[in-house]
Amino acid sequence: MCKISQELEAASYICQTRSIRLGGHVTSIRLETLFWRILEEIAALEGTSLGRFLTKLHDDSLEFRDGIGNFTAYLRCACIYHVATRRERAHQESHKEPVPETTLMPLAARGNARIKTFEPYPA
Repeated sequence: MCKISQELEAASYICQTRSIRLGGHVTSIRLETLFWRILEEIAALEGTSLGRFLTKLHDDSLEFRDGIGNFTAYLRCACIYHVATRRERAHQESHKEPVPETTLMPLAARGNARIKTFEPYPA
């Protein structure tokens, strides 16, 4: 049996739907529990509530990216990016060397380019 199958709690991939206000409109977002936990962690690191953090992401997506067609997918990718960033920082601190070329690649840098470092979250 795969290690992930053994260690992943079933509650982690149960979907939860939450109501949230984005751009003055109430909407529902359906994500797996694990993604909600990661988003709550990021919001806490940003020093804000989950609702305000999601509103900030939504507003930023409108301002800088002309909107996101699938906001839920964007949130999942933000969670993966956060976890990868945290992993990279931990690796660099423990090994004092760059992470191997298995890191995430931004969509804008498709091709052979790889991310060498991630920008840290603002304090």
